[in-house]
Order: sequence, then C-alpha cells, then structure tokens
Amino acid sequence: MRAEVIAIGDELTSGQRLDTNSRWLSTELGLLGIPVVFHTTAADTLEAGIEAFRIATGRADVVVATGGLGPTADDLTRDVLAAVGNTTLELSADALVAVEARFAKRSVAMPESNRRQALFPRGSRIIPNPDGTAPGIDMDVVAAAGHRSRVFALPGVPSEMKTMWEATVQPALLRLRPDAATIVHRRIKCFGAGESAIEALLPDLIRRDREPLVGITAHEATITLRITARAADTAACAAVIAPTETVIRQCLGDLVYGVEDDEVEDAVIRLLHDRGLSLATCEIGTTGRVAELLAEAQRREAAKRPTDAGSARGFVGGLVLGDSAAPATAADLAARARGEFGTAVGVGITAPRTNAEGRMLLDFAVVTAGGAESVEHVCGGGAALARSRAAKAAIDLVRRGGTARLGGEAASR
Repeated sequence: MRAEVIAIGDELTSGQRLDTNSRWLSTELGLLGIPVVFHTTAADTLEAGIEAFRIATGRADVVVATGGLGPTADDLTRDVLAAVGNTTLELSADALVAVEARFAKRSVAMPESNRRQALFPRGSRIIPNPDGTAPGIDMDVVAAAGHRSRVFALPGVPSEMKTMWEATVQPALLRLRPDAATIVHRRIKCFGAGESAIEALLPDLIRRDREPLVGITAHEATITLRITARAADTAACAAVIAPTETVIRQCLGDLVYGVEDDEVEDAVIRLLHDRGLSLATCEIGTTGRVAELLAEAQRREAAKRPTDAGSARGFVGGLVLGDSAAPATAADLAARARGEFGTAVGVGITAPRTNAEGRMLLDFAVVTAGGAESVEHVCGGGAALARSRAAKAAIDLVRRGGTARLGGEAASR
C-alpha cells in the first residue's frame, strides 16, 4: 500500500506559506506502515486540482489531501473530487445541520456561501469536523486504468486536520490493515544533547523498517523519541514497546527526563516537591523566561498534588533584571535569588555577551548550601528561540547538575 499527500492552496504554491501539513501527515502515514511516495502541491484552480488528483489516484492506494474545503469561490476540492470521480455534488442534510450548528452556537447567522461546505460527491462519506465548519470527504476513486484509490480530503487548518485524522482517518486506514488492529505511541522526552548526538547513541534503533518504529523530533532543544507499536490490543502494544524503551533509557541515561507531555521544567518541579525543596531565580539574559516556565510547571504540579497547595515547595518566585543591572556573575545572581526568597536553591542567568567569534554567550549557575555550579551557554537561533532554549538549558542544569548536592538540603527551605 502506497500513499500520496496533496496540499492545496495558492499560498503554498506561491511560497507565501510553508506546508507543514504534508510533513505531519507523511509521518503519521509512515507510522501506520503506509509509505508516502509522492508529495504534490496544487494551486486553487479547478484545472490544477483535477490534474493533481487524477495523477495521484492513478498511482497511489491512499491519497490524503488538505485544503480547499472552505466556503469561498476558490475552495474547489469538493468540485475537483466530483470531476475526478465522474459524479455530481449532492447536498448532505446531516452536514448542513452540523455547519449551521457551528454558527448557531456563536449566535451568528450563517452566510449562504457556507452551504457549499455541505456539498459532497455522490457516494462519498462525511468526515466530521468537531472544531470547524468544513467537514472532510472520504471517497473511493477508480482511475482511468482501473486502479482503485481511497481519498481523504481534510481542511487546511492544522488543528482541525489533526483532530479529524486521529478520530476518523487513522481508524479507517487501520481497518484496511487488519494486521495492525491497534496502534500505541510512547513518547520519551530528552534534553541535554542534540538530535544527531542522541541518534548516534541509539545504534540501529531509528531505522525505518524496525518494529517497533522509533521516530525522533526536536523542538526548542527538547528531543522526543516516539516509539510506535502495532499489535492486537493496547496490552500487546505495551509489551512490544517496553524492551525498546528500556534500551533507550540505558543508552541515554539522564538525558531522559520524562515521558509523553512532560517538559524539562516539569521534571525539575517534581524533583523539588519530592525532596521538599524550594527554588527562586534571578534572570537578566533570559528576561524572565525561566521563571515563566517554572511557574507554569508549578501550576501543573499543584493540580496533581492538592495536599501541597500553599506549601513552600517548588518554585517560589524570581527577579528579572535589565541588561543595565550592575555586572554580576551567574553565581552571584543565584545567591541573590536564594537569599531574597529564602529558598534552598537559587538559579542565576547573566546578561548576554559576545565572544571573539561573534557568538552570544550566557552564564548559568545553580547555588545551594552545598556550593555553586556554573555553566557557559552558547546561544543559537533567532532571539526568541535562543532565549527559550537558554531558559530550558538553565532549568536542566538544576535537574542534571545542581541537584547532585540537594540531598542534604533542609526540607524547610
């Protein structure tokens, strides 16, 4: 079984917008064991759409398309599919009710143009859209040479597309593959090394034909390893995943900080709560980003530990200083945070500076009663991305380095 992904929109063919939907869909199809062999981008014209879909349905078993399902005159995917399927468009009463309900919920009159979103090629199936007014289309197309293809057309809005994929399209594709009745994903979160370095530490683990499949992605210096298993049920999937997760943890050691939706700040807040410790920050170069991340993690943890509400554990507060503040080392700033807030742990981040090679540097420090640990950090990426990466690196210093001496700290701090 082979797949093709089609992205529709003048904003894509003109280069005004980056097509991220095709990348996401290709990854998801690959996890189902359906290789994507072609990507096509088509303009918002009837001619371009018909040509793209006729070629795709003649060479791929599965075609997944995004875009062109809106209510305006240039949203032509439904017309294209009717032409490619040699059929006509029909109004779906059920789809019309769903579209009207979206407007009624907001107490807004539905424009007449939105009736187009309830038109479907004869014989096709509706893909419900719980988050928008554009239902998707699921239909079988027989190409001129007799090749049969299953076509799924989804909205171009990424959040809507992903919801519809997970609720409807993925289960439909799984039914086409009875050997893969259930799919389970397990995400292992890592911090402290780059994507290529982590891949090098996992010999032969990230291979396209491996079972279970292991994928690797990076976002703001956080590395996610996603283990995907296909088996008869969730218990069988878990049994398939477990040995691979064990190998990952053995190979990566403390580079692994959590699973699923965990962020590195969540790992630090958990650690502080478990040890009965408190932490405060003093930032210059990260303009309060460390405090922001820790405060968000503190709220998430508090929801899980209602008995800890109001305690002095975890993140207590922070100082944010401007670049014009008096020069100080990272350890000085960390000690200031610890002293002003009366916490067991202080984290300090200096003002940025530039080295001889023109690279921007920041210094981090973690200070406890047991001493101080400082690290020089090289910033990379644009200003906002560099600040976010630096903030996470400073937080990770608490987790991996500064916490080595936390065991003897008094819980009352």
